[in-house]
Amino acid sequence: MNLLRALATVSSLTLVSRILGYLRDFIIARAFGASLATDAFFVAFRIPNLLRRLFAEGAFSQAFVPVLAEHKNRTSPEETRRLVDGVGTLLFLALVAVAALGVAAAPIIVYISAPGFAADTVKFGLTVTMLRITFPYIAFISLVAFAAGILNTWNRFSLPAITPAMLNIAFIVGALFFADYFDPPILVLAWAVFVGGALQLILQIPTLARLGLLPRPRLNWSHPGVRRMLKLMAPAAFGVSISQVSLLINTIFASFLVSGSVSWLYYADRLMEFPAGVLGVALGSILLPSLSKYHADARHAEYGGLLDWGLRLAFLLAVPSAVALAVLALPLVATLFHYGRFAAEDAWMTRQALVAYSVGLLGMILVKILAPGFYARQNIVTPVKIGILTLVVTQLLNLIFIVPLKHAGLALAIGLGACLNAGLLYRYLRRHGVYTPQPGWPVFLLKVAAAAACMALALFATMGESGWWLSAPWQQKLPALIGLVLLGGAAYAGCLLAFGMRPRDFSRRGAA
Repeated sequence: MNLLRALATVSSLTLVSRILGYLRDFIIARAFGASLATDAFFVAFRIPNLLRRLFAEGAFSQAFVPVLAEHKNRTSPEETRRLVDGVGTLLFLALVAVAALGVAAAPIIVYISAPGFAADTVKFGLTVTMLRITFPYIAFISLVAFAAGILNTWNRFSLPAITPAMLNIAFIVGALFFADYFDPPILVLAWAVFVGGALQLILQIPTLARLGLLPRPRLNWSHPGVRRMLKLMAPAAFGVSISQVSLLINTIFASFLVSGSVSWLYYADRLMEFPAGVLGVALGSILLPSLSKYHADARHAEYGGLLDWGLRLAFLLAVPSAVALAVLALPLVATLFHYGRFAAEDAWMTRQALVAYSVGLLGMILVKILAPGFYARQNIVTPVKIGILTLVVTQLLNLIFIVPLKHAGLALAIGLGACLNAGLLYRYLRRHGVYTPQPGWPVFLLKVAAAAACMALALFATMGESGWWLSAPWQQKLPALIGLVLLGGAAYAGCLLAFGMRPRDFSRRGAA
């Protein structure tokens, strides 16, 4: 399996989903703006979405895939099937209980996660109502993550990559065609979350059935693979998903700021998540199964070489992405969101948060590559310690930045915390001999930095005045933004080619 080709496929499909995500955010911003209602929805959606990232994509995926890959390599197909059945049954029962508890305890959850809303009974009540509708999403999406872990282990990367598009389609269809049937109209977004989660799960079932891996009800607590996965799950949430915990705490801080702060952070986070998802999630998805197989077979040289390949690609793609986000922050926000009730003030405030987030984009993506280096080895303790330290430092930074920088300070704290997390993970891997950098890193980094600087200069020189981006119609802004993106990409790629770098330099095969 050619990993570079697999990365291109997964990234392309993820890109389709992200584009649909921006279309959904454009429609939401145009229809609802940044208001009391959108603040309520984003809090109601952020809680199950956080749990999704924390447990489904974080703790569960990182604990399940290494154990599954080990069974696939070392045991019989029937024994692997018993593991899938046992984990699937246990997960389903746990998710039903969690969803029911979340619906029942919605007022308490809202009060804890957004205490500033309690002063406004309308805002608080609306958030509680929408949380009760959206909370079952955690059950749907956790089962989707379970299915994706199986498919990725069998090198079926395409379907898990395109599945998130179902949620965006549900948002778009709901906001465009069904909002008028709800009172208040914002409720349509909560129901879109519910429907989108169900659609994602349904999409995975046929492929699992064709592979003969559709789980059968079989509760088996004594299965060694199930027990080992459960042992790994709880602490894994801290190691991989620490930035999501910080986002939840940021919501608590932001709930005390002026109305619109939660929404500004949300829209900026959505823009930052574009490269983080297309690059970080895609790289992590294709790296973890191969790393797990290399570790299971004690192929240490291949293990270190694959990590080095992932880190180089992360720098190659994340550095220009971070620079472009910072330079083009206002054109991006104005082109995608500055319509209808999303005012110029909202655009400027979202731009501030986006620039702050861009500082930590490289760290966020590096964590997605470095963390699998631990979880493939079933090492949980170290990422937990690093995650707890990162969480504490991030909250100290929140306290330092929130007064002078307001909501942008919260975004900056998240980014700096991610950089600290990545730095500590890297330091441990180096110190304990798990990873040794391959030759050529200083020259490689110098070329990337120089190419990114050339790209930044090209964008600065051609992007135009901010007033134009805030006043021009979308028919003019969208082609201009596409032109800037193409120009920046051409400048960056041209410089790298001039420095002697070629795509074939990053070709690599993964574990069979």
